[in-house]
Amino acid sequence: MSSAKEFVEALQRHVAERLASLDLLKDDEAGPPLLPDVARSEVVRRLKVALKNEMEAAELAALWIPSTPEVDVKLAFARQAGDEARHYHLIEKHLQEMGIDLTGFDPTAGGYGPMFNLLQGLGSTVERVAGAHFTREALALTKNEQFMEFCERSGAPETAELYRAHIQPDEGWHVDIGHRVLLRYATGAEDQEKARRAVEAVLELAVKVQRKQLQEMKLSHAPGC
Repeated sequence: MSSAKEFVEALQRHVAERLASLDLLKDDEAGPPLLPDVARSEVVRRLKVALKNEMEAAELAALWIPSTPEVDVKLAFARQAGDEARHYHLIEKHLQEMGIDLTGFDPTAGGYGPMFNLLQGLGSTVERVAGAHFTREALALTKNEQFMEFCERSGAPETAELYRAHIQPDEGWHVDIGHRVLLRYATGAEDQEKARRAVEAVLELAVKVQRKQLQEMKLSHAPGC
C-alpha cells in the first residue's frame, strides 16, 4: 500500500495524462472562422450547456452535505454548492447582457446527465471526492480552458474573461478539495482502491460524453462546471 502522499501524486499524474487525451476531442480549428452570427449562437449554445452543468454540480454538492460525516468535507461541499450557484447566476446574467431571453429556460429539462447520475451513486467520502473533485473538477478546468479558446476565436472575449476571472479560480479550489481530502482520508488500501475506481469511472464516462457531444450534437469546446 502506498502512503497517502504517494497515492495522491500517482493518481494526479494518471488523471493529467488521461485529461490530456481529451484535448484531442475538439473540432477542426484549421477550418474557416465562423461568421459572427453563427459564432455568437455557438457561444450561447455552450453557455446554456454550462448552466445545466453548474446546476447539477450545485445540487450534487448540496445532496452530499447531510450524509457526509467529516465536518471539514461537509463544509467544503457547502462552500462548493454556493460557488456553483454563483457561477450559474454569473452565466445567466452574462447571457441576459448578450440579449438572450431565458424566459422558460429550464436547465434540468430532460433530466440529469450521466455524470450526475454516476457521481450521486458514490457512497463514501473518498469515492465522492475522488470522482467529483479530484477528477470531474480537474476535467472542468480543462474544458473551461478549451471553451475560453473557443470564445477568443469566436469574437467573444467578454465571455472568456468571465471564465478566466470568476469561474476558473473557484474550479481550482474545488480540485484542491480533492487533493486535501484524499491526503487526509485515503490512508488505507481499501479507501485508496475505492478512490481509484471512482477516478476511472469518471474518466471513462467523460470520454464517452465528450465523444457523444462531438458526434451527435456537433458540440466541442463546451465548458465544464
